[in-house]
Amino acid sequence: MNLDISGRSASEIAESVRTRIERGDVRAGDPLPPVRSLADELGVNRNTVVAAYRQLAQAGVIVTRGRSGTHVADPSPVAQEGFAAGSVLRDVGTGNPDPELIPDLSRALSGMAGRPVLYGEPVIDPGLERWAKEWMRDDLASTAEMRLTITSGAADAVERLLAQALTRDDAVALEDPCFLTSIHTVRIGGYRPVPVPVDDEGMTVDGLRGALAQGVRAVVHTPRAQNPTGASLSAHRAEELRSVLRAHPYVLVIEDDHFSLLSQQPFHSLITAEHRRWALVRSVSKFLGPDMCLAVTASDPETAERLAMRLTPGTTWVSHLLQRLTHALVTDAETMAAIRHAGAHYARRNTAFVERLAAEGVPADTGDGLNLWIALPVPARDVSEQLMRRGWLARSGDEFVLDGAGASHRLRLTVHDLDAADAERLAVDVAAAVRAAGGRLVAREVA
Repeated sequence: MNLDISGRSASEIAESVRTRIERGDVRAGDPLPPVRSLADELGVNRNTVVAAYRQLAQAGVIVTRGRSGTHVADPSPVAQEGFAAGSVLRDVGTGNPDPELIPDLSRALSGMAGRPVLYGEPVIDPGLERWAKEWMRDDLASTAEMRLTITSGAADAVERLLAQALTRDDAVALEDPCFLTSIHTVRIGGYRPVPVPVDDEGMTVDGLRGALAQGVRAVVHTPRAQNPTGASLSAHRAEELRSVLRAHPYVLVIEDDHFSLLSQQPFHSLITAEHRRWALVRSVSKFLGPDMCLAVTASDPETAERLAMRLTPGTTWVSHLLQRLTHALVTDAETMAAIRHAGAHYARRNTAFVERLAAEGVPADTGDGLNLWIALPVPARDVSEQLMRRGWLARSGDEFVLDGAGASHRLRLTVHDLDAADAERLAVDVAAAVRAAGGRLVAREVA
C-alpha cells in the first residue's frame, strides 16, 4: 500500500500520516509502513520515524503491536460517566450524585424573573461574581492577581483552557488513573497525554518531575477527591509539587476542584503567587446537580483574557438566569446546610461499605468523593464479569488508566445510594467474584 507519506521532521511525518487518515486513505486497523522502510523511503534517520510514530501513538491515532507492526487505531469513544443505557443489571459504576441529595430548585426558581440581560452587558452576574470572588480567593495565594470566568461546566472550562494555551501534539500532564472526561478532552484536542502516577497523597513528585522533563505545557490535576481514586493532596505533597513547579512558572496549571463544597478534605493548591499561568476550576454539578451546567474559573489575568476570547466564537456567556439561580442557592443557609449534609452522607456510606468489604476479606480504603477505588488481587475485568453474572454492573479500572502496561486490578464502585441490604449483598458478591476470578486465573496458568 502506497500511502504517500512525506516529511523530514517527526512532526511533519506525523502530520502527513494524520492527513492520510483524515482523508480516508487508510482506515482503522490498516497497517502503516515499518519504521526502517519508511525511514529509507523518506531519507531520514530511523529515530525520526520512531518519534513521529510515538507522537501519533500518544495522541491515540495509531497503535503499536510489537511484531504485528503499527496500525491505525480504532477511533472508539472514551468511556463516559453516567448510567449504562439499556442494561438490566444494577449499575454500581455511575459516578452520579444521589438525586435525593440535590437541593430542591423550585423555591429559588420562583424569584429568578427580572430585567432581561442584553448584548454588551457584563457576562458575569454581579451577585454571583461577588460570592465567587470570596469563594475562590479564600483558597488561593493571597497575593495572586485573580480574574473570574463563568463557563458551561468544568469540562467546558478545561477544554477552553487547554485550547487557548496549546496546539495539536503539545504534551499535557494528566493524573494516572485519570478522570474519563479529561482523557476524552485531551484525545479530541489532539494533545499528547503524559501520565503522572497518583498515590494516596495525590499526584506523585517524581511523576510530575518526569512529565515536566518531557516538555508538558499544561498540568491538569485534582486537588481532592480525585476521580477515580478518591485521593486528596496532603499539605506535604502539595508543598513538594509546588517546589517542582517553581522552575516552570509558565506551564499552565489547571486545578479541577470538582468536589469542592462536598469534600471532607482540606484544599491544598499547587498555585503560588509567583506562578504565571494557572486556573482553579470549580463546577456546581456535584452539589447542585449535573444539569446545572456552570463552573467558576479563577485564573491569572492573561489566561482569563485568552479564555474570554475562546468563549467569544461560541457561547458568549452562561445564561444569567442560571447564574442567578446558582447564586440564590449558594447564599441560602438551608441549601448550604443540605450540601454539607450530602457531603457527610457520601463519606458515611462509603466508609460503611469499605467496612463491609473488609469483613468479607477484601481490604479497601475510603478516600474522598462519590466513588470507591477497590484494589483487587486479580484482574478487574475478570471480577467485573463475575459481578455481571450476579446482577451487578461495575466499572473496571482499565477504563481510567493511561499507562496501560497491564490489566488493571481495580474496580471503581458508586455505592452511596444503596440501602443496607443491597450494600451487604454487593459486598458479599464482590468477595465471591474475587474468589471465582482467582480460581479461573489459576486454572488458566495450569493449562
